[in-house]
Order: sequence, then C-alpha cells, then structure tokens
Amino acid sequence: MHKATEFRLEARPRIPEVLDRLEELANDLFYSWNHGVRGLFARIDLSLWQKVEHNPKLFLRRVAQERLNETIENRAFLAEYRRVLSSYDAYLAAEPGPDVTEKLNPETSLVAYFCAEFGFHESFPIYSGGLGILAGDHCKAASDLGLPFVAVGLLYRQGYFIQSIGAQGQQIARYQSHSSDELPITLAEKDGKALQVSVPFPGRTIVARVWEARVGHIRLYLLDSDTEENNADDRNLTLQLYGGDESTRIFQEMLLGIGGTRVLQALDLVPTAWHINEGHAAFQILERCRRVMADGLSFEAALEAVAGATLFTTHTPVAAGHDVFHRALVQHALGAWLEESGLDFDKVFAMGAKPGQDTFSMTSLGLRGSRFHNGVSRIHGDVAAKMEGDIWPQIPPDENPLGYITNGVHVATFLAPEWSSLFDIQAPNWKSELKNPEFWEFVERIPDYHYWSVHKALKEQMSDFVVRRLKRQHRRNGIGRSVTDRMVKQVTSSDKDPLVIGFARRFATYKRATLIFSDLERLERIVTDSDQPVVLVFAGKAHPKDKPGQQLIKVLHDLSMRPSLIGHLILLEDYDQAMARRLLSGVDVWLNTPEYPKEASGTSGEKAALNGALNLSVLDGWWGEGFDGNNGWGIAPRNTELDPEFRNEEEARDLLDLLEYEVVPLYYARASQGYSAGWVKRSKASMKTITPRFNSERMVMDYVNNYYHPASRQGQQLMADNGKLASELADWKARVREAWPGVTLNVQGCVECRCAYDETVELRVEAVLNGLTADDVRVECLITPECTGTHNGLERNCFLLEKEGDEEGKTVFAAQLRPSYPGLQTLRLRMYPYHNALTHPLEMGAMLWI
Repeated sequence: MHKATEFRLEARPRIPEVLDRLEELANDLFYSWNHGVRGLFARIDLSLWQKVEHNPKLFLRRVAQERLNETIENRAFLAEYRRVLSSYDAYLAAEPGPDVTEKLNPETSLVAYFCAEFGFHESFPIYSGGLGILAGDHCKAASDLGLPFVAVGLLYRQGYFIQSIGAQGQQIARYQSHSSDELPITLAEKDGKALQVSVPFPGRTIVARVWEARVGHIRLYLLDSDTEENNADDRNLTLQLYGGDESTRIFQEMLLGIGGTRVLQALDLVPTAWHINEGHAAFQILERCRRVMADGLSFEAALEAVAGATLFTTHTPVAAGHDVFHRALVQHALGAWLEESGLDFDKVFAMGAKPGQDTFSMTSLGLRGSRFHNGVSRIHGDVAAKMEGDIWPQIPPDENPLGYITNGVHVATFLAPEWSSLFDIQAPNWKSELKNPEFWEFVERIPDYHYWSVHKALKEQMSDFVVRRLKRQHRRNGIGRSVTDRMVKQVTSSDKDPLVIGFARRFATYKRATLIFSDLERLERIVTDSDQPVVLVFAGKAHPKDKPGQQLIKVLHDLSMRPSLIGHLILLEDYDQAMARRLLSGVDVWLNTPEYPKEASGTSGEKAALNGALNLSVLDGWWGEGFDGNNGWGIAPRNTELDPEFRNEEEARDLLDLLEYEVVPLYYARASQGYSAGWVKRSKASMKTITPRFNSERMVMDYVNNYYHPASRQGQQLMADNGKLASELADWKARVREAWPGVTLNVQGCVECRCAYDETVELRVEAVLNGLTADDVRVECLITPECTGTHNGLERNCFLLEKEGDEEGKTVFAAQLRPSYPGLQTLRLRMYPYHNALTHPLEMGAMLWI
C-alpha cells in the first residue's frame, strides 16, 4: 500500500481590530525580556503558546479564531492588554539619561556592534551559547539605556542544532529550518525597495538581502545569502551557525564583516564607534579601510583612522575558539575583494599573521585593526594580554593595551517575575538602581519567610518543568515508566525538599562537567543520604564535531542510569533559553568547575545569583571577582604548572569537601519554620552583592565610558581635515618602525643605591635615537616598592625623565628623583616611542629597558 502524500494547510486567523497591536508586539524583540508581553500570548492559549515554543509571531498564525473572539470579551484580559501597551509605549518614548547623552550625543554619535550570533530568545534561534546570549543582553541593555546603537549579524535559516539524547546517551543533532515569517524580522528597505548588498567572492559576487529586527529602541540588521542571484552552495552559506568546513567559515565571516559594513553604508548610517565582538566580524576592518582609501588616504593612514574608532572584544582563552585560516585559503577567499579594493595581499595578510606561522588569525586582525581591546573579566583580561602579547612584543603583558570589562547579564530577561514583583513591593525604584550596590541592601529587609517562599515557588515550577522534559525524553527513547518515576521521585519530593544543584552550559572538556564525579563512591554517599538528599540536574550541548564533549554527555547519561544514582542525577536534552530560565531561577546551587584559567567570564552563575541561587564554583572568570567569602562557595584553582591530573584531583576534593561539610549541612539546618536561616542569609548576600555589579546595564555603561566615547572622539579627530592626523600618525609610525632597531638606551654614570628619605637622586640616561628626536620618545623610571609598610609589589610609580641635551650623537635625559616609597625600592628605566595622537601610549609594542 502506497503512503499518501501529505499537503500542509495553515488556516490563519484574522486578528480582531481591538487586538491589532499584538502583531506589533510580536515583531519587537522587546517581548524577549518583558514578561508582560509574553504573558498576553500565554493567557490567550497556554497550550498553543507552549507548543510553538513561546514564538509570538508563529502563535498569531496558529491561534484559533474562536480563542481570539473569546479574548476580546474578556475584560480582565483587555485591561492587561492595555496595561502592557501603555508600558510598551512608555518604554519607546523614554529618552536616554544624561550619563549616556554626555558621552554619546544621539544626534552625532552611533555605535555599530557586529557579532556572529545573537541570543535574544528561544523563538529566534540564531545563537549557540554564551557569546550569543551575551550579544543579546548587550543589545537589550543598549535599548534600555537609549544608546545610539545598531547591531549587525547573519540570519541562519537553521541556526544551531536541536539536541536529542538517545537511549544509550548519544547526542543526536538535527536541524530545523525557520521561515522568515515565523521570526520577528521584516525586510529592510531603501527608497521603498528591499535592500540588498553584494560582496565579491572568488569567481562570483554574493548577493545578500537584509532583514531588520526591532529590539526596543535599537535595530539589528541580519544578512541572508538565500537569494535567487546566488548558486545553491552560496544560498546555503547562511544556513547554519558554525556549520560547514573552513571555507564556509571564512566566507560567512566575509559576508558578516564586509557585507555588514556595506549594509550600514547603504542605509546611510555613519557609526562613530565600531565594536567587533569576537574575531568573526574582523574583516569589517579591511572593508572600512577600502572605503577610507577611496577618499585618497594611503592604506596605512586609513588603518589608523579606522583602528582609532574600533573596539575589539575577545571572548575565550581557549585556542579552538579563535579562527585561524591557512594562507592559501585567505588569498583565494579575498582574491576578488583585493582586486576590487586595490590592496596588496601581503599587507592584508600581515594584519592577521602570527609570528613564525603561515596562518591568518582573525583575532590578530581584530587586535591590529583596532586601538581599543578588552577581555571579558579581570582574570581573562590578564590571560588574553599574555596570550596575544605578540601584537605588542616588547611590552610587558600587564601594561599592554588589552584591558577588560567583566560581562554582565540582562536582569529583566533572567530575573523571575516572582522576584520582580517582590522587589516592586520592597523597593519600587529598583530598576533604576541597577548600578548602585548600596541600594541593594534593601534585600536584607525582605522577611526571610517571604524570601524563602518565593524561592520555593520557583523551585516547584522548575521541578514541574524538569519532570515534563524528562518524561518526554524517556517516552521517545522507550524507557520504562518505572524508571522515569524513580528518576523524578527525589526532585518532586515535597516532604524532603531536596537540595538541587544545577550544571548547564556547553559541554566542552575544559568545563569539566564530570569533575564532581571524580570520587564516585564519596559522591554517592553524600547525595543519597535519605535524610539529606541531593539532586544534580545537568544539561548542555556539545558541538557536533566535538567528540570528547559528546563523550561527556554519554558518561553523564550512564551515571544517571546507575541504580545507586537514579533520581539523584538527571540529564536533560536540548538546553535553550527557556530551560535556562527555569533552571537558573529554581535551583538552590549553581555549579561551575572550569579548568582555570579557561573560563573567560561565564555568565550563567550571574543569572542564577539574580534569583537567589548560590554559586559553588572554581574562582575563574567573573566568580574570581564576585566571590567575597559569604555569597557562595569558591574553589581555589591549583597552580597551572602542576600536573593536570593532580590539579583535577585536588580541586575535586575541595568541591566534595565543600559539598559535604558546608553546603549540604547549611541547607538542611532547618528550624521549625521549615527553612535554613543561614542559607537564606547567604542567598540574600549573593543576590545583593552580585545583582548590581554583574548586570548588563553596568557592563554597557562601562563600554560607553571606557571605549565607545573615547573611540568616537579618537576616530573623529583622526579623520578631521580629510584624515590629516591619521596620515601624520601613519607616517610617524613608519619612521619609528624603520629607526627602532637601531635605537639604544644606556644609563650615564651610576645610580645611587641609597639616600635619605628627603634627598633626591639624579638619574641620567643617554639614548642613540637613530634619526628620531627626543619628542618621538618617552623615557621613564618605573619605581616599585619591595613590600614595605602597606605597599605591595603590584604598586608602582612612573617618573618622567626630560631631555637635558645632546652629546656626540647621543641624547641625554635626566631627572631629580625623590624616593616614592620608604625603604627598599626597585628602579627600572625604559624608553618607548610616543606621539600625542596615539590612542594608547604603548600601542606600537616597542620598548627598550636599561
């Protein structure tokens, strides 16, 4: 018997006129962080809302006409609808505050933010993990603050993969295509026509259409290569996020960097500051240089003008996270673009070259093509400065231009509405105090029983979610009902109220998901105590090509099915933002055990802390700054020079010691009221110390003050008078680079080894400047105390030496130095090239020490 062909028909409802603005709400990603907007759709038809995975646009295509007709007769719903619209309109009408406008004038300033992925909401699947979620949070905060801001990315029809975990624990990846009319996007237009841009590729030109997404006050533009003008392979260029081979990757990055820059030009948008979020978009530097060169500047001058207005953010200390391409591939991929631009390939290749290698690093291109650079936590900033030190070869890593801004999370997105409602009662203006740590002391005023009741309600919601997802997973895999019942027994136990620990993130080996299982016998004893049970909930995806990461998932699956651990370890499939919101708001403890110092920031623990969960984590990434001894638990990482296996054993022992002797006893130290007062105290400490320090509003304002404002100013100065200063700076740098190998610095005479505290010491050095002048350099004495009094070895002063005269081809610099510190101190003398137009005084990477 032949199977009948199936045809699909979708009967779409007509939206009643009184509800016509539902379509407007569905087309603005404001819904991704506003519980009120999402609540409207859920109230119309909760079952359908869950079925369409919280996608408002798809919901309005599928909802029954009868439900809409019933809704307009519901006075309570219409009142809520009007309230939500009023809130939405007020949000859009709000003006930026003076802290923004004093730095970025909306009339004259614009920040352009480029990223390969954006994670706003599970209904818009163009993200894979942390980088995308961070980019989404960045855009949301930019909208909240009213920044003059535009974002650029790629539209992936299939996005990242959907994960299933099979009956034997194998990860199964499948892809689902999304139609544009299911997504909160519309075609971008120019002069009434759909906007398209073209990018020269080897032997052909790629034509990309442009989609626009509303994100509150700002706009996101997404390039899509699925157009009739392109061949089949090129149409699939934007099919998947991080899919395909090395050629696909470099072509995607050309489309993002070069094509994205052309989108802004076509829309007559003129950014004053450009933010490249990770190396995927770094080709924009070359395209912008090409455009500046069209105005008559040399490549070197154009680079100075472009770099001065550019910020590059690096996100990972793991080598695999940095795209590196072979020389032949770069030459082939950029060939047509180079011919169009007239640029020399060797000059371009040098921008991304790594010393001693014939490869091209997108991170190196990003760093050399920008003058502002940052990592994403204090620890990561230090690691990245060392890791990328070859960009500034003679500069000590702790002084090179690569700084840091610690990531934060978008509070409105990840704070459970139950907490938001409680804050509205306790401190009505809390939303305007997200950067004020003192204000958050109000958390202490919340009655413990009320605080705990909110957490308990969220925990129950999480438990229900876990049970639903696990049952669906088990039914598909043919796992018996008795096994499922045993597995969910603990997490649904109301009399025991077990301690629930969450671990959810990408399964990469350096994140050490299985560290807690290092001593399995001990862990089993801790978590299966009938009086003090513990439930571990794990979730996460491994990249389809990451076999070791997928093996971690299988190990966890096998452990979860062990008779001794069943019900105490739960592994959930297809981790996404919907699951994240449930887990992060419902668990008691958030676990993070990365291999130090490979966790650049790691923001999931910040989201958990917003909701009162306590972090139990290695002191890496943001937690190295956030932990104060009372707001969670920290695992001190062992020296990285020790044997990795020994480090794992020692840190695993610390983890289990904390779990057995501190975490579990504190949680179960319950009085007659049914909760642990000590636990609530620590939970409040976590919420009040972490929320105001690690939110995206603070993060974005740090970018405004430290990078966007200075980059806008520097770029404008360099481009003034047809790039006069940029040309002058480029010529000066060329002269310095040619002369520097022949420059020397020596002390003249000797430096005294002792003096009285109120005396001065004469310092004299002589320099051979090899054609440079004294105005081209700075000579400094760096003074560091030898741990005397209250000083430590990190504290130091710089003392400038001035030109004294010239002697037989040598320039003498001298100074009278009064001791900066009491007791023993170290003096070091150095010289480096200096020009007033430099963005960072050490950006040339050249320095000589005596």
